Amino acid sequence: MLVKVFGGALQGIDSILITIEVVVDRGSGFILVGLPDTAVKESGDRVQSAIKQCGGEFPRSHVIVNMAPADVRKEGASYDLPIAIGILAADGKIPTEHLHEYIIMGELSLDGSVMPIKGALPMAIMARKLGYKGMIVPRANVSEAAVVNNLDVYGVDNLVEVIEFLRGSIKLEPTVINTREEFARASLDETLDFSEVKGQEHVKRALEVACAGGHNILMVGTPGSGKSMMAKRLPSILPPLTLAEALETTKIHSVAGKLSRGSMLMTRRPFRSPHHTISPIALVGGGSNPMPGEISLAHNGILFLDEFPEFSRGVLEVLRQPLEDRSISISRAKYAIEYPAGFMLVASMNPCPCGYYNHPTKACTCQPGQVQKYLNRISGPLLDRIDLQVEILPVPFEKLSSLKPGESSEKIRERVIKARTMQTERYADEPHVHCNAQMDSRLLRKYAQPDSEGLKRLEEVMIKYDMSARAYDRILKVARTIADLDGSETVCTPHIYEAVNYRKLDRSSWGTTTSF
Repeated sequence: MLVKVFGGALQGIDSILITIEVVVDRGSGFILVGLPDTAVKESGDRVQSAIKQCGGEFPRSHVIVNMAPADVRKEGASYDLPIAIGILAADGKIPTEHLHEYIIMGELSLDGSVMPIKGALPMAIMARKLGYKGMIVPRANVSEAAVVNNLDVYGVDNLVEVIEFLRGSIKLEPTVINTREEFARASLDETLDFSEVKGQEHVKRALEVACAGGHNILMVGTPGSGKSMMAKRLPSILPPLTLAEALETTKIHSVAGKLSRGSMLMTRRPFRSPHHTISPIALVGGGSNPMPGEISLAHNGILFLDEFPEFSRGVLEVLRQPLEDRSISISRAKYAIEYPAGFMLVASMNPCPCGYYNHPTKACTCQPGQVQKYLNRISGPLLDRIDLQVEILPVPFEKLSSLKPGESSEKIRERVIKARTMQTERYADEPHVHCNAQMDSRLLRKYAQPDSEGLKRLEEVMIKYDMSARAYDRILKVARTIADLDGSETVCTPHIYEAVNYRKLDRSSWGTTTSF
């Protein structure tokens, strides 16, 4: 008897339909075909044990399992449950009239328990798109999959529940989640707040500008000056996720298996902070079993690279394309996958190997040329892609000991949201542009052209410090954001002045108090 059970396979952050075909015929043996990986090939032993432990009997016949389409590689143990159901149905132990209505996925333990899987959310989206009535998933994944409306999602704990449900012996209640209501109810409270940061007003202003326009930022400062402290508080001033952004972000983390049990939509922007020993593949994604890397896990959020020059040159250089394209294409001999990578890069570094170049009280012990050599670990093309470069000096004692709290994240966030709202309205007719950092040359000429005095001042600076054409674009983008924070439709001279001062590393006078 031939039986078909339906599941899903992950491709990038989306899912495609997989048909598990099972035939139980005369003879003996178990054959599994359809380009399975090792974990899928081992499913036979897990399925056989699970069926026996649940009181059933594995067929003493010739069992053939085909997973179509045969040219798509099947990975992981999440096919255990549909294979077990297919075998029991083909052996006549389960009625088959309702199998075509459901997507079934789950890993089986030897005792028949159903274990969590990766990618339940994109599979649920696929199931609704293809018109399936419902989906049967491990109970640990039911909240994640149930955010998809108009789809009956059933969470199960063991194989027996699935068998009895398909037989009609028990009735499972679908999990119902009002996605918009739950998302609106999600708390936006942050445990870290900028009111705890003493001093560093110019740096907080630069971070506000970066968040308001979605700009990349590099902080250069001595040890203990507060670089990491301020970076960790950036999510508290970013605009809250929209429902569409939350769904996309949750899909990425679902595919990577990073969602905690019982979680639904992600309501906070991701903050990823990989160690400087990370490999290029771990950063951009891929591998033998392709998975999203850190830059994709930071999509719609922040990628924080502390000790920036300590990352290997190869790791830093792979950032260049994603910073421009906001996506990463991974091509290998057996697959080609594209992951989203619309992150905001926040990096920090010491000014020199000893860490005390330009410190007001401590002398730098580096040899001549070491400071520039240390900075040269970051290539010029990568540095050009960082819109804001700010220097951080230690906080004076009188500010450090002050009991007066700084400006709260809530107040800063209000200004950031106001500026982002202006940008949303401005780029309403541009489908791939949502903030100033994403403007191309055409939009720069249209929206970021400064007044005559500002243009003249910018020309002087560009010539004096031999800045690149990309630096010119970055300055105009940042100036446009500063104008938005001021509520100005026109980019004026003061906005250009401030934007130029955020290009500290583009000038030979870096490390001095020179300003424009």
